[in-house]
Amino acid sequence: MSAETYRDAWGIPHLRADTPHELARAQGRVTARDRAWQLEVERHRAQGTSASFLGPEALSWDRLARRARLADTARRCFTALEQKDPETAAWVRAYADGVNEGLTETTHPTSTHPAPEFARTGLTPGHWEPWTPLGVWLATHILFAGFPAKLWREHIAAHLGPEAVALFAADGPGTAGSNGWLVSGERTTTGHALIAGDPHRFIEDPGVYQQIRLSCPEFDVVGLAVPGVPGVAHFGHTGTVAWAITNAMADYQDLYRERLRRTGAGVEALGPDGTWHRAARHTETIHVAGEDTVEVEIIETDRGPVIAGGPEGLDDGTPAALSLRYPPRVTADLGFGALLPLLRARRVADVDRALDAWAEPVNVVQAADTEGGLLHRVAGRVPVRPAANGLRPVPAWEPGHEWTGWHTPPRAGLTEGVAVMANQRGPSTPLGVEFAAPHRAERITALLAGRERWSASDMPTIHTDTHLASATPLLHHLATLTTETTGTTGTTETTETTPTTATSPTTATSATTATSPTIATPLTPKAAALRDRLLAWDRRMDADSADAAAYAAVRSAVVRRLAAHPALAPAAVAPAYPEVLQPWLALVPRVAYALEHLLRADDLYGIDRAATVRAALEEIAGRPPAGPWGDTHRLAPWRALPDADPAPGDEPGLSGDHDCVLCTSAVPGLTDRAARGPAARYVWDLADRENSRWVVPHGASGVPGSPHHRDQQPLWLDGELAPVVTDFDRLTKESDD
Repeated sequence: MSAETYRDAWGIPHLRADTPHELARAQGRVTARDRAWQLEVERHRAQGTSASFLGPEALSWDRLARRARLADTARRCFTALEQKDPETAAWVRAYADGVNEGLTETTHPTSTHPAPEFARTGLTPGHWEPWTPLGVWLATHILFAGFPAKLWREHIAAHLGPEAVALFAADGPGTAGSNGWLVSGERTTTGHALIAGDPHRFIEDPGVYQQIRLSCPEFDVVGLAVPGVPGVAHFGHTGTVAWAITNAMADYQDLYRERLRRTGAGVEALGPDGTWHRAARHTETIHVAGEDTVEVEIIETDRGPVIAGGPEGLDDGTPAALSLRYPPRVTADLGFGALLPLLRARRVADVDRALDAWAEPVNVVQAADTEGGLLHRVAGRVPVRPAANGLRPVPAWEPGHEWTGWHTPPRAGLTEGVAVMANQRGPSTPLGVEFAAPHRAERITALLAGRERWSASDMPTIHTDTHLASATPLLHHLATLTTETTGTTGTTETTETTPTTATSPTTATSATTATSPTIATPLTPKAAALRDRLLAWDRRMDADSADAAAYAAVRSAVVRRLAAHPALAPAAVAPAYPEVLQPWLALVPRVAYALEHLLRADDLYGIDRAATVRAALEEIAGRPPAGPWGDTHRLAPWRALPDADPAPGDEPGLSGDHDCVLCTSAVPGLTDRAARGPAARYVWDLADRENSRWVVPHGASGVPGSPHHRDQQPLWLDGELAPVVTDFDRLTKESDD
């Protein structure tokens, strides 16, 4: 039997073949049919050649990809894979061959799988090398560990002092997270486990996950694949065992400050032994659509590739050079050796063994099987090194910052039959520095505790929960704005009192005693009415809620005013690091995501927060939102061709917010639009795989105009899930034309 392709009612591909290699080739081919343009974009991102067709806006990423040696690292990893695991290497090669076949089909004049973006840009699909899937994986995850946060900590400490680092610690912009929960059989209606959740990523069109089924005599797996990468890495169900992941928030990449000098022979770097060592150096040319080519100097020291600055410093002349040390560059291993064993897994013990080979990114994994086996562990490679490496860039010329081994991935159990992971401090705590606020994890835990038995059909009530616990500090400040009548004049004034629980920059949960009330300007009637309305609000960020819109508007006004205050404003001028790293250094998003800490601090650098909140309340009372939260909180997916974007008002309105279980992340103070959110939702049922379900934000096809390009979006918006169909008799066979 040659490979066969079937489709369900949602256009999701179900592939069947005689061998894993034939199946990998079929997966590559069908992915190219469905996602040709997306694959071309990802190939260019991995190679650092995006600007050749996307123009100057992609140049900063291309520079980072070249300087970080992403393509070269992928080549090295594939070469090592061929030597250590030739079966997996051949399997990856078969996938790349299938991609090339599929790309040829999409550009054939008689193709029934056209990709119109190629005609619009004049591009011809490029050739996929065997290492290209590894490059796609690496480019997709190089920023997952958030190494630019180390630049932010250094930056804010320089302006506000070392105590500001803890004060601004939060799940910051540009990070990736997820929700996931495992419910053991003792807590389900079937007696078998359930695994459910949703990965939070930047929402892209086409989507970052591809629903797929891979079936051959050795295995039969449904799951969410990463387009451009064979197999099912993150979320899968083999029929007898299922697994899912969230970002562990581990810190496994280091930045080193380098001292570089030019010599007649090239570039040298000062090492920790006090001597100068020759650095590898060459130049590469980046083609930029519509502009002149750009030359990039590539330098690599004994620590790693230099990603910012150089012998002459940063672009503004600041003397600085930063090298990046990341595990695949050191080990020549991306963990692809885990992918085939995951597909072949039958029990949690098989998943556990497979994950011992996992490298990057570092994840928290949950798994369950039909025999009652359960697994909750961290998977990935985190170096052992001094704590200072995790906090900031460290000097390469000083000893004591070397990697000395690898951490043993931690494990955890269940509590009262459940395990919840939402990027909070948990099993991966010893491996990280900053974690997500506990709100999502605590809310999921509370919801699960509210019902004795759960079924697969119950899980969307958790997926779509919109309660915003992080609203408490701001609402607390509003509650202190009480209207009182004085005993002497009989006039009505606003009295502001300091909340009784506060947080200091140095102790994140310290308690303080309330200070004496201070008399302030009375609230206007409109502001008093808005305050009362918000204090009565149910704290749900529903798209149709006018109260949610009002809260978000006041929150944004507070963020803007804090960021503009003279005490914080100097930190708004970010160092001249590459543009692609600037989102981690922007003050307004940092204030937005750290707002809880900033409002609870014992003292915020002399800022009168009561006056700030009062002014923000008055501002919004005078110009309230015209409609509900969903009017401005709209989906903002990333598309490689920005001229193809719909107008902002054409994208759907969303429920949820950054700290809701329904995590649709706006950036308070900048925009209500959500670029991040659930990139997929899933429920894996171990009692019956056909009772599992899933959904993605758009659809199975990346081809504009296809009936399956956006047909799942109504389900995604409503919190509903599509059924997982595994009976080939209920599927439609696709011809090979």
